[in-house]
Formats: sequence, C-alpha cells, structure tokens
Amino acid sequence: MSRRAREKAQAPALGAAARCTVTVCRGCCCGTAKVPGLDHAAQLAGLRAALAGTANVRPVDCLDACERANVIVVQPSPEGRKAGGRPVWLGLVNDPEAAADLTAWIEAGGPGAAGMPGVLDLYAFQPSRRIRGRIGD
Repeated sequence: MSRRAREKAQAPALGAAARCTVTVCRGCCCGTAKVPGLDHAAQLAGLRAALAGTANVRPVDCLDACERANVIVVQPSPEGRKAGGRPVWLGLVNDPEAAADLTAWIEAGGPGAAGMPGVLDLYAFQPSRRIRGRIGD
C-alpha cells in the first residue's frame, strides 16, 4: 500500500476534521480509583454519547497533570482556531454538572467559537509547555 493510500485510509471521516477534539485523560490517576466516587467509564461513555456528531472524544494515557485528575482538554475546531481559540485544559472534572457544562459549551462551538461558561473557569488551568506539547498544543 502506498503512503498516500495509507494516509487516506487513516484520515478522519468526512466532517470529523471540522469538530472540536475532546481529549480525556485515562492514565495513572485520571480514570482510576485514585479519584473516588466517580464512575469513570460512565463519564467517558456519557461524553461520547452527548458529543456524538459534535466532537471527537478520545481517551489517552497520562497527560502528566495528575494533581488535577480527571483532566480533559478541549481543542478547538479549525474554525474556532481561526477565530483565536486555543486548547483549554480543565482539571478536577469529577462531577456530572461539570461534564454537562462542558458538553453544552462544546455543542455551542467550543474554544474560539463560543464563550466558555464562567463555571468552567473554576476547572481551567494552564499546564507547563512540556505537558501541553504532549497533545500538540
């Protein structure tokens, strides 16, 4: 198989590239019993169901911000990026209300396309440049 054919086969589905990407940490602390009282599998499944057709939701291994478990990073869509949106890191996303606020914001367009609800400011943080580089900020 040629390189071009491999790239085409690995390309996102039509329309998927125009979406926000929601990266959900599920490494050494996030998504484990170290964060008690949260059904981690249900949280991920709920995000996937709520954002189906709106955003790409992908679990990843440790994002190295363990002190803020559970960590979710919302990367803007290409349109949001053109409008000045940048990835937003959210930590301590451990309750259903936070996930609901996050989902509503992403459905409205996410970074650059819609203003972030004030309540999500409580969860937002800026990781080090080294950590941001892990997901391609």
